[in-house]
Amino acid sequence: MIDPLKTKTRVLLAVTFITVLGLGGATLLGWTSPSIAGPIFNDQPQVSEELVQPAVDLSTAFINISEAVTPGVVRIEVERPGRTAQQRPQQMPSPFDWFFGPPGEGEREQQPQQPRPRTTGGSGFLVTEDGYILTNDHVVSDAQTIRVFLPDGRQYIAELVGNDPTTDVAVIRIDESGLPTLSLGESSGTRVGEWVLAVGNPGFGGGRQLDYTVTAGIVSAIGRPLDLIGGELRRQEEFHEIAPYAIEDFIQTDAVINPGNSGGPLVNVRGQVVGINTAIASRTGFYQGYGFAIPIDLAKRIMEDLVEFGQVRRPLLGIEMEPITNVDAEYYGLPRTFGVLVQRLPEDGPAYRAGIRQEDVIVAIDGEEVERPGQLQLLIAQQRPGDEVTVRYYRDGEPHETTVRLGEADLGPRTEQPRPEQARAEERLGIEVAPLDAEVARELNYPEPGGVVIRNVSPAGPAARRNVFPGLKLDQINRQDVESVSDVERLLEDVGPGDVVSLRLSDASGESRVVNLRVPG
Repeated sequence: MIDPLKTKTRVLLAVTFITVLGLGGATLLGWTSPSIAGPIFNDQPQVSEELVQPAVDLSTAFINISEAVTPGVVRIEVERPGRTAQQRPQQMPSPFDWFFGPPGEGEREQQPQQPRPRTTGGSGFLVTEDGYILTNDHVVSDAQTIRVFLPDGRQYIAELVGNDPTTDVAVIRIDESGLPTLSLGESSGTRVGEWVLAVGNPGFGGGRQLDYTVTAGIVSAIGRPLDLIGGELRRQEEFHEIAPYAIEDFIQTDAVINPGNSGGPLVNVRGQVVGINTAIASRTGFYQGYGFAIPIDLAKRIMEDLVEFGQVRRPLLGIEMEPITNVDAEYYGLPRTFGVLVQRLPEDGPAYRAGIRQEDVIVAIDGEEVERPGQLQLLIAQQRPGDEVTVRYYRDGEPHETTVRLGEADLGPRTEQPRPEQARAEERLGIEVAPLDAEVARELNYPEPGGVVIRNVSPAGPAARRNVFPGLKLDQINRQDVESVSDVERLLEDVGPGDVVSLRLSDASGESRVVNLRVPG
């Protein structure tokens, strides 16, 4: 049986508790008053500033480095020859199939397919105020068109100054002056454990959502031989003969390097470039803890040749070598395990003429100790053909020295890099136009023929970036009517690099929009 008195007491207590909780008790729960719906947050540091000051200083240093470096990091987009496979960009609607090659019905099935250019990208960084840019060879090799995008939004058509497949280094140039540049350090002084930042500008798919990524890490190792460059050269028949000249003495870092960051700078805490981000060790194609960079000392030397000659003049010592093992060191009487073992050398080569023989162990070049084959290659590559170097080696447990005059490696025929012809403004905007005749109008559902239609769009061009796609009608250029292809040529005839061009476009339904494009430099 329910006791009325006890029930009344419970109700009074409950009401009293709720009243206290809802009014005075609200403050205890972190609420200022019943009329303000918001918590009071604790913004006081959990740890005293004195205890975390070293970390704060490091964070500030990373911020300062990033702000100093990123203005000189560029995005590179490359158009390469396309394939003849029946493919079209996924974003293109099916009414535009005729413009992209897949066969339709009737006589159009007999039209030959035109391979579409492939667009790839990477990063690079400015090293001179007049537009010289360092990047990877694999970023720009076989390029039909190279576009460079600066942090301030300017874009240029770049020329290939020169490239070296044996080191994966390339130099390109844009026609501009007064550009921000990066300071080049010395990779020879890089030590395992020091902080580095990897900077890149992937710009996935031509978008800007991943521009200028900065990641931090440490130097995990130096002198990593991956057989990455040599292996790639051996897979390509035209490069078989130069594969033995590949130089791989990578800086390893745990700073995140992902696709699109290739060619970007690896910088130290002084903001100086110590390497060119080049490769990752991964089973998935994405970062898994190991990134690799080309030492900047090597890249600088390669760049000098590429700018001066358009190709590399590789100095030649004239030996085939292997790393030294503990057993080798004991057998040859070395003081410790270091150096390289000479296995073969031609009798007409520089090393043989200087007195070096099979089973000699080279331990130093010009006084700098040699620990591994890649390091020796790096030291020799920083010289010029005809230079003399002092080689220290062991023979039968005894140290010796000799002077070698370096030869020159045969890296194939020397051809001058062709300079790109000045493209028409239409091509620089990344569009191709055609008459909107009766057949095309019917194909694209336009109510009547007449005028000009955009037939093709370059995937990496300015037009594609503003969502201009094939099948749109081009009604006006700079507010002047367009009735024919010759009108397009006439209205764009005097347009130069850096100019802004305004296009009025419409679709089959009559909806129109205006797109303003800057002509790349």
